[in-house]
Parts: sequence; structure tokens; C-alpha cells
Amino acid sequence: MLYRMLRNLMFRLDAEKAHHLGLTGLSIMEMTGLSSLLYKKVAATPVRVMGLTFPNAVGLAAGLDKNGDYIEAMSALGFGFVEIGTVTPRPQPGNPKPRLFRIPEAQAIINRMGFNNLGVDHLIEQVKVAETHSLIGINIGKNFDTPVENAADDYLIGLNKVYPYADYVTINISSPNTPGLRSLQFGESLDTLLAALKKQQTQLAEQYNRYVPMAVKVAPDLTAEEVLQLADAFARHQVDAVIATNTTMSRQGVEGLPNANEAGGLSGAPVLVKSTEIVRQFRLALPEHLPIIAAGGIMSAEDAIEKIDAGASLVQIYSGLIYRGPALIREIIKAIEKRN
Repeated sequence: MLYRMLRNLMFRLDAEKAHHLGLTGLSIMEMTGLSSLLYKKVAATPVRVMGLTFPNAVGLAAGLDKNGDYIEAMSALGFGFVEIGTVTPRPQPGNPKPRLFRIPEAQAIINRMGFNNLGVDHLIEQVKVAETHSLIGINIGKNFDTPVENAADDYLIGLNKVYPYADYVTINISSPNTPGLRSLQFGESLDTLLAALKKQQTQLAEQYNRYVPMAVKVAPDLTAEEVLQLADAFARHQVDAVIATNTTMSRQGVEGLPNANEAGGLSGAPVLVKSTEIVRQFRLALPEHLPIIAAGGIMSAEDAIEKIDAGASLVQIYSGLIYRGPALIREIIKAIEKRN
């Protein structure tokens, strides 16, 4: 009830202003100890994925904390893992504002942020000082002005820099808001990128005497044939996990609603069915040992269980946190524990 009242007030503000205000508020609560008073400590329900032990199976999806400025505040909400980013080698402002839009009637969000971030060096400094029991995933991408044919250069810079500080690294090749980025999901471009990253991962593991898993985040707007092609590439290149999925370009489920025609990726409840079907298809196509982290449209514990039943080992939320609040984290953890 308290969160619903707060959300209704925040929804009267511009979406991006409310985003920053909300994060600042959570950070203040964490620093002053209010988080521990308002949110009961989540009991550990560890799960082993990618060779890592996650405190629980519920994570924060990338995009909410792009710069790693709120790691401790997010961890205090009960997340077993927090994925920060997408971060690029150089700082960039992202797309012009306004670029974030709510569709409350459908529990949905459209964004065309465009990888706005302060650059990988800033993010690393935040990770260095963060004190958290949550695992930290770092999501990396390319700068908007780096030609697609040179994208591997940016991803290698990102991997080299974040490797010592990440529990796992996510390769984002599925955002719809960086021109040409999704083309990296296919054919020779994908093989070239994955080969370069896996080679570098091997060298970094030797350098630091520590293996940091590497996941790849895919789009929901894939055909069955494209899923098979991606699954084959991920298996051949020994990718450590697949994150399914990013936002969708479809407007199914929001037709005719205010803001529905805004450009950008759609997230929230309308993407649930499509995203879960992609999880199911990947589970059938991937080797049994290769795990899936499911994101997309999780607005309830039942939605999360659907993802796990479809083949996911972990789940991530973002829009669900905006619409449902921190209580959703505990609901999902309890539902997974009950299911197991």
C-alpha cells in the first residue's frame, strides 16, 4: 500500500526525473539504515549457476543502474544479484530527451535511452567501493559512434576493464536503441565478436587466476530459425549463459494507448509471453549445461515461475520493480523456494 501511494505520486513526474529521484531516495534510505527497517532481510536461498553461488535467484536487470551508483541500495532490497550498465568505453549522453515513457494501463515502459552512461572508468570506481552481499554483473556495450564493423574493439575494451571487478559480464548485442547493434546477433558478425571475446576471456582468466563467466543478452524479436542459429553459436563459442530477453520492438498489447507510438524498446507485462517463449526455445536448443537467465515482463511471482518452468535458472526484473515495488522480490524468492 505504501509503495502504491508513492508510485502514484512519482508517476505524476516526468519518467526520467522520477527514475533518478527514486534511485536517490533508495540510496539515502540505504545509507541511513531505513532500508533495513522497511525491508526484512531476505533469507538466503542459494543457487549455483555459471560456477557462481547466487544468494538467491532474483536479480536486477541491467538498465536501472547504468553507472553502478546504486549497487548497495539495490542489494539492500534483497536482490541476489545486481546487473549494472549497459556501460560503454567512453561516456556518452544517450538519445535526446524525452526518452522514457510509461504506459500504466498495460504495466509497460518504452525507452530509447541509447546507452546513456558516464563511461566504464566511472562504473569501475563505483564497484570498487561497493559493499554488498549481492553478486555483481556488468553489462557492456559499444559507443554509439563506433561503427558496427568495429564493435568488437569496444566490447574488448569493456571486457578488459571490468573483468577484475565483475562476478559475471554480459555482452549486450540486443538493445534496439543503438543503430545497427542487433545486427551483431547474426552470422559472421556474431562469430567474429564471440571468438574475440572468448579468446580475451581465456587470457584474462590466466592473468587474474580467476574465471569470470560471460553471458550474452538476446532480443525477444527472434524467429525460431534465428534462435537455433544463436544457440549453435553460443554452444560453439562456449558462452557461459544466455540472458533472454531484452526489450521488444513490437507494440502488441499496448495498441492505441498513450505513448504506445513512441520509438524505443517496450518492456513490462506486454513482453512476458514473447520473452518466455524465447526462453523455452533456447532451452530446447542449447546444451543442457548452458544456463538461461530470464528477463522480460515479470510482474508477479507466477510470471517468474513461468520463466523457470520454461527453462530459466535465474530471473531478473526491472519494470516489475517500478510497478510492483520491492515486495515483488520477496514474492518471487518465496515462490521459487516453495516450488523447489
